Amino acid sequence: MQIGLFQKQTTKLTMTAELRQAIALIQYNTIDLLEFIQNQAIENPLIELEEPELEYQQGLDFHLQTTSKQNNHIDPIPLIAQNQNHLIEDLLEQIKYLKIDNEKRTILQYIILNLDDNGYLTFSTQELASQLNKNEVKIKTTLPLLHKLEPIGVGARNLKECLLLQAEHYFPEKPLIKHIIEHYLTELADKKWHDISQKSELTLTEVKQIAKAISTLNPRPYAGLFNNEPNYLLPDLTIKKENEEYKILLGDHFLPKIKINQNYLHLKNSHPQTSSYIQSKYNSYMWLMNSIEQRRTTMMKITNTVIKMQPGFLKQGFSQLMPMTLKEVANEINMHESTVSRAVSNKIICTPVGSFEMNKLFSSKLKKNGTDYASSAQVKVILKQLIHEEDRQKALSDQKLADKIKEENGITVSRRTIAKYREELNIPSSSKRKQII
Repeated sequence: MQIGLFQKQTTKLTMTAELRQAIALIQYNTIDLLEFIQNQAIENPLIELEEPELEYQQGLDFHLQTTSKQNNHIDPIPLIAQNQNHLIEDLLEQIKYLKIDNEKRTILQYIILNLDDNGYLTFSTQELASQLNKNEVKIKTTLPLLHKLEPIGVGARNLKECLLLQAEHYFPEKPLIKHIIEHYLTELADKKWHDISQKSELTLTEVKQIAKAISTLNPRPYAGLFNNEPNYLLPDLTIKKENEEYKILLGDHFLPKIKINQNYLHLKNSHPQTSSYIQSKYNSYMWLMNSIEQRRTTMMKITNTVIKMQPGFLKQGFSQLMPMTLKEVANEINMHESTVSRAVSNKIICTPVGSFEMNKLFSSKLKKNGTDYASSAQVKVILKQLIHEEDRQKALSDQKLADKIKEENGITVSRRTIAKYREELNIPSSSKRKQII
């Protein structure tokens, strides 16, 4: 055996810090990008920021068929999730009449503004104390005040606490209801009346009566009061229809204008060490400008393609959302699929039919009769309608739902897919949907 030394040449692509940052920047929403720009200005003396005009008139418009720049601003008022506002305002109004000190009032206001879409409090008392820079004991003594507000159950930290708060309020004379919720919530959800009866030493009739009372409680205090759209203040993109044409407005007109500090730039030809420093900061400035422009161009191309591929959706909503994958859009605009994925991630798009997370516009294909396809979003709309109209005493199983969708809409979908969509829509199984007898 001959032993020797061999030299092997390889090529390796090294991802620089700037490249990693540029990739991350595409993924930023408007608020994240604003924070990033502000941090860059702090670190780089060459960067100057000029705040946007308060009238929000500097929007960048983009016509498919025209370049008119009339009426190109976005009214900032509707950007708040208005469907949630009334409830939040009502809760804030209620605490005005509580006889409490300003510190507790501030804590309550902060918590109310940070409840999730179900009305639950998802932060621990320790996290709240850290965020508010308050003593944790103060947080704990303030929470019971929140639990007295309407709707009862708001501010609960989990389902059990939510139901217990309501049971105490609506059935104060029936302690057994609280006992069953406290100790047999899992069995209650699965309708295991016999198990509860044996463990609690209550009769089957008593258990069913208690279960019926519990069924009148609301597991989600916010349910039905507003939809599940995220509570973002600024849209990243807006599609407006004017004179049968669509116009795209980017949220970047809410961002400050980035300028270069000429006083520092003049130092570039001074002392070599100073010159090197200024050149480095100038390169960073140019990188920032180019990266923002690349993000802007990418988002405009993607949104333009969405408009071309989804005319039905822009008129009638998700019931008319056609199948559209990231790969299809990437091919259309000659970009990599991963770039499109990053660009639509964490973005809010305002359309004539509502405001949504942008990635919800992308869906898989499901086979229909003939050569047509349906989107998963369309199937979810149909699924919700079927379950809404069903007889709860004879709730449809996942297989029966699949059969019904095939029969009535010509869309082939498996039982497992129905179960997956049902879970994504937070709809319980047929056994749990049946009314308590």
